[in-house]
Amino acid sequence: MPISAIDTLEGKGFVSNPLRHTHLFLKGRGRDAMTPDDMAVLEDSVADVIALPARKIVIRREERVRYSSLLLEGVMCRYMDDRHGNRQIVAFHVPGDFVDLHGFAMRYLDHDVATLTPVRVATVGHDRLEAIVQHRPRLTRLLWFSTLLDAAMHREWVFRLGRLEADGRVAHLFCELHERLAMVDMVRDGAFRFPVTQIDLAEAAGITPVHLNRVLRSLRERGLMTFRSGDVHILDSDALRTLADFDPGYLFGGGPTMNEKIA
Repeated sequence: MPISAIDTLEGKGFVSNPLRHTHLFLKGRGRDAMTPDDMAVLEDSVADVIALPARKIVIRREERVRYSSLLLEGVMCRYMDDRHGNRQIVAFHVPGDFVDLHGFAMRYLDHDVATLTPVRVATVGHDRLEAIVQHRPRLTRLLWFSTLLDAAMHREWVFRLGRLEADGRVAHLFCELHERLAMVDMVRDGAFRFPVTQIDLAEAAGITPVHLNRVLRSLRERGLMTFRSGDVHILDSDALRTLADFDPGYLFGGGPTMNEKIA
C-alpha cells in the first residue's frame, strides 16, 4: 500500500494520536544534538500514525511518494527483485529509522519497501519536510545525517556480501542488529527480538534458506549466538565480532556529538 494513500486508512481504526512519535529518531547517535525546538518541529510535522500488517508492500519501485515514514514499532525492509522474482533484501529497518527519507529528494525510489512484521509508522509529508529545509537548517542537517547513516550501512552491506563467507555474513548481520537495537534500548543482556523468518535472513545474507539454517546451527553449536522464533541471544559477542570482522564505527553510535561530526 502506498504511503501516499493515507486517506484510505482514515476511519478504519488505523490512525492514532499518541503524544510522542519521534523520540527514537537518532537515539544513541546524535539525538543529543537536537534542540527542544528541533524535537518539537519534527514532532509537529507528523501527519498520521498508521498501523500496517506484516508482509505488506508500502512503497513500490518508481512509485511517486509524497510522505516519508518513521518506523515506530516492528521491522521493515527495502528490497529489489530480479527478473525471475527472486528477492534481495538490501536493508532492514528498526524502530527510530526514517525508512524512506531519501524519497523526499528523489521523489520516487529505485526499490520496494515492505513490512516484515506488523508495524506502526509515523508519516511526515514532503511539504512539511520542505518547510524544514527552508526554515530549520540545523534540523535539516540532522535529517541529512540520518540519510548518510543509511548510506554507511549500505556500504557495509556491500562489504559483507562481497568479502565474507556465509557464516561471517550472518554473524555480521546479527552484530549490526544488536548494535542498532541497543541504541534504542531494545536489547537486554545480549538478547533481543527480531521476528523475521529464516527466508528473510537468507535473502539479506545472499544465501539459500537451507544454507542459512546450516549457518545458524553452526553458530549455535560454536556457542556464539542462537536464533529461535525471532528471539536472538548473543552468547559470545567478542567471538561473533571476530568472525564477522565487525567494527561498529560505521553506525556512528556514541563518540563525539553531532556538532563535531558535521560542523
